[in-house]
Amino acid sequence: MRRRLTARLATAAAALAVAPVLATAQTVPSPPPGYEGREDVSAFVRQLVSRHPQLDDEVVATALADARYQPQVARLIMPAASPAAKNWKVYRSRFLDTLRVREGVKFWRDNEAVLAAAEARWGVPAAVIVSIIGVETIYGRQTGGFRAIDALSTLAFDFPRGRSDRSAFFRDELEALFVLAARDRINVMTIRGSYAGALGMPQFMPSSWLKFAVDFDEDGRVDLHRSVADVVGSVANFLSVHGWQRDLPTHFDVLPPPEGPDREALLAPDILPSFKAADLAARGATLSPAGQQFTGQLALVELRNGVEPPSFVAGTGNFWTITRYNWSAYYAMAVIDLADTLSALKLVADQR
Repeated sequence: MRRRLTARLATAAAALAVAPVLATAQTVPSPPPGYEGREDVSAFVRQLVSRHPQLDDEVVATALADARYQPQVARLIMPAASPAAKNWKVYRSRFLDTLRVREGVKFWRDNEAVLAAAEARWGVPAAVIVSIIGVETIYGRQTGGFRAIDALSTLAFDFPRGRSDRSAFFRDELEALFVLAARDRINVMTIRGSYAGALGMPQFMPSSWLKFAVDFDEDGRVDLHRSVADVVGSVANFLSVHGWQRDLPTHFDVLPPPEGPDREALLAPDILPSFKAADLAARGATLSPAGQQFTGQLALVELRNGVEPPSFVAGTGNFWTITRYNWSAYYAMAVIDLADTLSALKLVADQR
């Protein structure tokens, strides 16, 4: 079968009639060219099926023949032509908005039992889990409207020029998408997500779904689109696997040293916790009383505020762990601030 792969790619559209798993794909009038007949795609399929014998090369080839290049995906993955200066206050305001806060409290109260169970099992506070789901998709309201196979094929095989090439990363995610669809018996053509291929309420990339998603409702399958229990458990498991420590604060207040060599030395490791409290003090930083008593490693985290002076926090290992979900100190701080806000408002709501 595999020796005839190239020929099958060239005529893959005809194979739709004999591939039931793909039968629900919709025909679009005058569609743009698919990915059949391309040697790089043929090579990808050969490598994919050699690594994953459970996959059928004809089904994979048929799916890729039906995938469509998405110009909007190529545009969205590019950095802004004139990027604005980083501004923590502006960034924060995008995520601590009325809708997320209101719906976050409701989501927490509606799903209190499963959130408590996840916190007991993995040690991740319910507030942090709820906050991440809110930041990512506003509790499932914005999960993305692109067919995942279209988005990932576009970025795997036609990654736009003008920024560092990440096509290898997206080829790996496209591979993971096929493995995920086969494992969970999902029609790969029906899976939808963001322009970057992130999926479901927690916006897991396909490889993260395979590695970290859990069947927390114990119904025999993982569903990150509709099962709140699976979403909650998977977010908690992801953070736990990446080093979340039960009952550890995420950060402490800190006054940095004046601009100069000491501040530069403390900022050099970026957000990786690398200093003891005494190290920060020796460099002229002033920690809060709680921070001064902390015995673990800390990072001096800078959050720029445009033309205004930057903000600073001393991040712990749990701050670092949140950045494994999205590699940004601004993201981590937004998650933390939203979690704090939700905790305060839920307490008020519970007392009514």
